[in-house]
Amino acid sequence: MNPFELTKKLMEIPSVTGNEKAIGEFLSSHLASLGYRVERQSVSPDRFNLLAFAGDARVFLCTHIDTVPPPTIPIREDDDFLYGRGACDTKGIIAAMLEAGGRVRHEGVTRFGYLFLVGEETDSIGAKAANALKWDSEYVIVGEPTQNKLARAQKGTMMINLTAAGRACHSGYPEHGTSAIRVLMDLINHCEKADWGSDPVLGKGTFNTGTFQGGQAANIVPPSASASMMIRTVEPRTQVEEKMRRIVGNRATMEIVGASDPLPLHVVDGFETTVVSFGSDAPHLTNTGKRLLIGPGSILDAHTAGEKISKRELMEGVGLYERLVRKLLI
Repeated sequence: MNPFELTKKLMEIPSVTGNEKAIGEFLSSHLASLGYRVERQSVSPDRFNLLAFAGDARVFLCTHIDTVPPPTIPIREDDDFLYGRGACDTKGIIAAMLEAGGRVRHEGVTRFGYLFLVGEETDSIGAKAANALKWDSEYVIVGEPTQNKLARAQKGTMMINLTAAGRACHSGYPEHGTSAIRVLMDLINHCEKADWGSDPVLGKGTFNTGTFQGGQAANIVPPSASASMMIRTVEPRTQVEEKMRRIVGNRATMEIVGASDPLPLHVVDGFETTVVSFGSDAPHLTNTGKRLLIGPGSILDAHTAGEKISKRELMEGVGLYERLVRKLLI
């Protein structure tokens, strides 16, 4: 299959986080048919990371095989783009990596492998499990949609759940109760106005409330409310956590779901660079070697109802991965 056909085939296999088994099975069979030595690392029941070796791997091409949940996007193409869930995040990237590996292998370059991970879109459980393996590699090239620019740094993340408690009463007599929704809205407003730091390379830290739930009925003052939020950090996570706990105080209970520090990344001469505000598996792959982050596609298309990848950019990504593998193996 050429990279366009493979991208479409991968998009036909649903792989929402937690349900990656089918795409893992497909890639396992596909890589074995191409002559790679394939291994699986169990992560949880019916979920596994996939490793494939062309030889004694010094460089790994790595990305994730899960996608965000529906809405499902009809798979289609036109002259310029491929459309569908995972087009740029990251099934087109998988296809580009496999094509690049095939090209260098055809010319006798074998000191590379693939690492395909589960769970990146939530808790990076696959990357954390893979990091515990024994590694002799020197580099890992993590694929995310960076418009084919090497990221020289990525912001950190802190995912937080907040739960506020109130006191229920009849909505006709709100003075006899306490609205948990109002408590939590005031707290979120405080968070949104807070200074989350600034860095000369990474820019400003940002705060986003992603979900909000609360209350029981329109005629009841709500006794509980909860929200989940994400801070894109430019300061050490311990510092961000301290700031967040000062803001929250005793107004709500706070749970940190996951966090990572801002990460400087390895760059290579001759490649255009950028800085990214999104997260990736890279912070969790500390034992795999120097970490690079690059791939075709735009992050602005990822997670959207119109997700797509440029055919031109995908093929440029093939050449880019090919060049990187060669250069890193010199």
